[in-house]
Amino acid sequence: MSTGQRNKTVAAVRDNPHADGPRLLADIGGTNARFALEYGPDQIEQIRVYPCAEYPGVADAIRKYLKDTKVGHVNHAAVAIANPVDGDEIRMTNHHWSFSIESTRRALGFDTLLVVNDFTALAMALPRLTDEQRVQVGGGKAKQNSVIGLLGAGTGLGVSGLIPADDRWIALGSEGGHATFAPVDEREVFLLEYAQKKWSHVSYERMCAGPGIELIYRGLAARAKKRVGSNVDPAEVTRRALEEHEPLAVEALEVFCGILGTFAGSLAVTLGALGGIYIGGGVVPRLGEFFEKSPFRQRFEARGRFEQYLANIPIYVITAEYPAFLGVSAILHEQLSDRGSGGSAVFERIRQMLDALTPAERRVADLALNHPRSVINDPIVDIARKAAVSQPTVIRFCRTLGCQGLSDFKLKLATGLTGTIPMSHSQVHLGDTATDFGTKVLDNTVSSILQLREHLNFENVEKAIDILSSARRIEFYGLGNSNIVAQDAHYKFFRFGIPTIAYGDLYMQGASAALLGPGDVIVAVSKSGKAAELQRVLDIAMQNGAKVIAITSSNTPLAKKATVALETDHIEIRESQLSMISRILHLVIIDVLAVGVAIRRAAPQVDVQKSAKRARIEGKGATLDVLEWLSHGAAAVQKGE
Repeated sequence: MSTGQRNKTVAAVRDNPHADGPRLLADIGGTNARFALEYGPDQIEQIRVYPCAEYPGVADAIRKYLKDTKVGHVNHAAVAIANPVDGDEIRMTNHHWSFSIESTRRALGFDTLLVVNDFTALAMALPRLTDEQRVQVGGGKAKQNSVIGLLGAGTGLGVSGLIPADDRWIALGSEGGHATFAPVDEREVFLLEYAQKKWSHVSYERMCAGPGIELIYRGLAARAKKRVGSNVDPAEVTRRALEEHEPLAVEALEVFCGILGTFAGSLAVTLGALGGIYIGGGVVPRLGEFFEKSPFRQRFEARGRFEQYLANIPIYVITAEYPAFLGVSAILHEQLSDRGSGGSAVFERIRQMLDALTPAERRVADLALNHPRSVINDPIVDIARKAAVSQPTVIRFCRTLGCQGLSDFKLKLATGLTGTIPMSHSQVHLGDTATDFGTKVLDNTVSSILQLREHLNFENVEKAIDILSSARRIEFYGLGNSNIVAQDAHYKFFRFGIPTIAYGDLYMQGASAALLGPGDVIVAVSKSGKAAELQRVLDIAMQNGAKVIAITSSNTPLAKKATVALETDHIEIRESQLSMISRILHLVIIDVLAVGVAIRRAAPQVDVQKSAKRARIEGKGATLDVLEWLSHGAAAVQKGE
């Protein structure tokens, strides 16, 4: 970069920087971790490469980069990693690093940490590539707003695609490289049989990823009855072909390119990739003119009746040095933009009301928009200090947004951080510290409660409250750990003046169920919902006219049998024999029902808003204050409070 260009870039960064500071971008492979800082749109600088083997974990490598660049604090980061990304736990298949996304985010102090598959990131980079960052191979012209295909030959064979959706793109996650290899001539049939001596399944990845070059070379040598030394690897075969023009090496590269062309053609017709096929990875860009003159394009189009269809599809080789940075930048930008454009109601609401807020309230709004994690995690005194406002201003800001108070605002803010809040299960492992496993248990519980809030059928909740409010008698049944929930429910509901009892013994449940009739209700709590004995007990009561409310997992025999089912699906820690999270969710359901019954019974006599205020739900935290309210529920109703 010339001095003049450098000065223009610096001026652009100064004039149009990200409002929330520089963003960290990373591209992590099995060998190297590449990092960069994005100061503004398309302003990616400070690119550095670190050998993964020199660092114990990903957080250590990131800390070293941040220290070397002296950037100070970073709020938002996005990482492309050569690994499947499915949930919070990442275990690299081609390196020893393993980490929790959420724990790493907290350890590094980021507000946002997105981790995506490297080919998903590369796919999202495609619309941002310039003509100088790609080379077209053969003819064809891309059709606007059409699907784009992507493949990349490196250590493996990556596959992805882009689907246009209005003004954005949707990247496909794919393991298409593992599709079964299909030979097209006698030579490739021999290579398939040669490979099958080592592997029971031969995929395209075996043949046209980087290691496939060596496999083909050795296979062709065996076919020609030639001896090959043990020191031959893909790089050596490529060197012999491009520099020494060794006939066997040249043939191996030509076969490699031909097989890759057949695979690319299959990808094009499968996706309908009229927007073009892009080729990335570390192998093909290094082949240069050899690839352009190879059988690749001819094999790509060799599709019988569909030759013309494929002839119209352009193929581009990606030549950009760090294209993954463009992709993770686009993904991170979309993630952060979603907070203000419908991705989250609370972020949208904040932005809509900015002009109507007082200067002090705007400082709280700016803190929530730019540092949402800080607002979620900090007590009110720290939020007020960081926004340079008083604590009453923070509360006033929350109520201006329509929230009941700070606790309600924090919950809405947390659910708006899709992609960064752990909405999947984090496994506890032997050797975890108290901080690690304690955090995982709490995160799993919070995640499950948030998922319950999103998926709970509130129409069934209303039906259950109606049944309980008019019940003559309520009995709570639970076996094993569920008996704890039944006893807790009995403790809450008997204060409403309704005859209640809890049974954790099948004999007592059966004896009591036989005496129930119309107007009576059984609340059956069961994680599995499969206990045949409990179902027989419920059959007896329902035949006599009693109703059953089930708190259980979805699509279980108990859920199907009940008058009303409140379903609570979740993920448990497999090694544990205790139904940890299910018990919490069942207790939460009981709290919801108890509050609903309290409100329903108190409505004719008491102003609900006054009662809620007296319950101090906002002041001390929802769970403790609701319980306190419930503990005085019956007395409040009787006194008309």
